[in-house]
Amino acid sequence: MSRTPAYLSLVKNRKPSRSAKVRASLNHPVIDTDLHTIEFGPVIEDYIDKVGGAKIVDEFRRSVGRGLSYLNNDWYTLSPQERLDQRHPRPTWWTLPTKNTLDLATFTHPSLLAERLEEGGTDFGVVYPNLTLFAVHVGREDLRRAVVRAINLYHADQFRAHSDRLTPVAAIPLHSPQEGIEELEFAVNELGLKVAIIPGNLRRPIKALAGKYPAKDHPEIARHLTWLDTFGVDSEHDYDPFWAKAVELKVPLTTHSIGMGWTSRASVNNYMYNHIGHFASASEALAKSLFFAGVTKRFPDIRFGLLEGGAAFAANLYADLIGHWEKRNGEAVQNYNPDLIDGDLLYDLYQAYADAPTRARLGSKLDVVEGALGVSNARRQPQEPGSLDDFAAAGITGIEDIRDRFVPNFYFGAEADDPTVKFALDDTVNPLNVRLNAFWASDAGHWDVSDYSDALAQTWDLVERGTLSVRDFRDLTFTNPYNLYAGTNPDFFKGTAVEKQLAPLAIAAE
Repeated sequence: MSRTPAYLSLVKNRKPSRSAKVRASLNHPVIDTDLHTIEFGPVIEDYIDKVGGAKIVDEFRRSVGRGLSYLNNDWYTLSPQERLDQRHPRPTWWTLPTKNTLDLATFTHPSLLAERLEEGGTDFGVVYPNLTLFAVHVGREDLRRAVVRAINLYHADQFRAHSDRLTPVAAIPLHSPQEGIEELEFAVNELGLKVAIIPGNLRRPIKALAGKYPAKDHPEIARHLTWLDTFGVDSEHDYDPFWAKAVELKVPLTTHSIGMGWTSRASVNNYMYNHIGHFASASEALAKSLFFAGVTKRFPDIRFGLLEGGAAFAANLYADLIGHWEKRNGEAVQNYNPDLIDGDLLYDLYQAYADAPTRARLGSKLDVVEGALGVSNARRQPQEPGSLDDFAAAGITGIEDIRDRFVPNFYFGAEADDPTVKFALDDTVNPLNVRLNAFWASDAGHWDVSDYSDALAQTWDLVERGTLSVRDFRDLTFTNPYNLYAGTNPDFFKGTAVEKQLAPLAIAAE
């Protein structure tokens, strides 16, 4: 492979990276779970043309300009006043490392990325091409299915020669369980892909409103007349066949859940306002939905990797699940049943302690009971049979069940410089002394990593600061990502650099 003079000069004058030095000091491999790559436009369009034809290519070009997302964001075509009047959220902009030209090229060419993994201190990387993040949200079925299929073909071809160091994810749409199954089977059985990215949520039309205001007749309000499907609680589809297929094919399911555009992340003018926390919020919604719907109960072997949201929200969610169950499980919720009020005792207490205005309005014992419940009698409305235990579908009978149906099934991607990952790993704080499955996800290739070669070193900085222990660092960069992938598919790392690095360790352990 030829090297240009400019590249040779850059390599010659480049000092050994801090990350490479960190990796040299470790006795375990480093697995990067979130490397982003950039498709070369003309070539990906060639693949789309082969799958869907020229008309789909034209539609793809139009859709790319609108973000390929369910927001169908026309922000750039509107005047500032129109943006305000229509409440169009500020979309993502300037996301690539353009000033660092070497990094820009690195995440466009798999061969260059493979060549630079050592500089990044990484033995193996799971690759998330940019289009995979958005294509699974495309609303129009023919466009979505053609683009998704083309993306998977393109990246399987692009990375096949580097499978010992890099593996791309398969884009899997979930507008219906069957659509997901068909693409997953093709990606795994025909292309040999072994990790999937699914949407974390989908916007679907509210049927009662869509009938009154069809999108074709009312495009200006269509995006507002939607609800959020998270594939578990309240979903209009039964996704169990898809979860079963993922388990059968031994595929870990991952997501970069999108939360931009949600109520508190819909600024018309401020992208940072919309961006901060949106991945965590969307990942929390997905994890809650799957947990409460009993997905992890019915499929204990399923694994979900929730990327780019950090791991602090995971610690909070886990503690919240336990705290809420303790107060509102099927038995404990009876503590708040208005039918169990002791009317005689309540009346006597009001007689003894009420001030003069209240005592003048006491009336009968029934009046006191109703008055004590506040200004609304809605709390007296009878509940539907079997609806009192929100944890029933998850089969929770004790906090140990929450641990067993949450901790093994969810893995949380934390970026290199995120100090709050410590919360997930702190077994002195997390209920039942657990360490949640936080794993290292550099996010290299996007704007939050200005220098790929320094990402791993930034995480090691947290060790030197005392934020993380050496064990924390190992769990982040190796143990947890290894368990996510190899725990789902024991052959995941067969023939890779990780297997080669582990072989001497296994021999030494014997």
